[in-house]
Amino acid sequence: MPAPIKPRHISVIITTYNSPDALRLTLKAFDLQTRRDFELVVADDGSGADTATVIDEFRAESDLPLIHVWHEDRGFRKCEILNRAIESATGDYLIFTDGDCIPRPDFVSVHHNEAEPRRFLSGTYNNLPPSFAEIITESTVGSGEAFQLKWLRSHGLPRSRKALRLTPYKTLAGILNRLTTTHPTWNGCNASGWKSDLEAVNGFDERMRYGGLDRELGLRLNNAGIKGKQIRFKAICLHIDHDRGYMNEKDLQDNLAIREATLRERSTFTPYGIRKAA
Repeated sequence: MPAPIKPRHISVIITTYNSPDALRLTLKAFDLQTRRDFELVVADDGSGADTATVIDEFRAESDLPLIHVWHEDRGFRKCEILNRAIESATGDYLIFTDGDCIPRPDFVSVHHNEAEPRRFLSGTYNNLPPSFAEIITESTVGSGEAFQLKWLRSHGLPRSRKALRLTPYKTLAGILNRLTTTHPTWNGCNASGWKSDLEAVNGFDERMRYGGLDRELGLRLNNAGIKGKQIRFKAICLHIDHDRGYMNEKDLQDNLAIREATLRERSTFTPYGIRKAA
């Protein structure tokens, strides 16, 4: 059955691992969305009790439905928990982000309005220096200051052409999305697509560890004729830079080999995804 022109119901899938303070702020930002007909699905790669407490507190304070999908901590298994989250989501359209990405109030609305059949949406995050960890708070997110370029610069954000992504002007954002030379890829911090399309390519490849695991899914979608659409200047989220102790060269090279095989073989399906080979 072909997908409808616009989503009927949206699920926002948020990945997390032992970052309860960041997750609390991200959930708060989703509770401030201008469009509220969506559910949250927290894809939890084995976090401890502090994360469960944050989720329980959010459920008590918000009327947004939240599904907590958790598995035991046995090392980096982000792709596995993402696939379980896809299965648990009740929406026909899925938005993906990370538990340390703070969405602007129109984030869900942009993804809904830009959705098209046989397309996935490709956004990104706006990276802030670590010094902003004490500045981006529930108060500044709630007031909207955190998303204002002038305010960010007054608190030390370096000048950069990338700051154009924070423009509040919809017409300019549309022009910049058309002009950018950046290819629309599946970026797990800010991407969306039809659940039926993601199920057709069998979700995320669970062999993948950190480093390009999101893009491999996008390659299979492309191979299946589901093309990316650029929204990096429209769907805005903030991210405060941090160390990535889980990154290592072997995993990066192994992931690269899988992605190269996906390109070379024009793969549209992984046997290591939602449905496992017998």
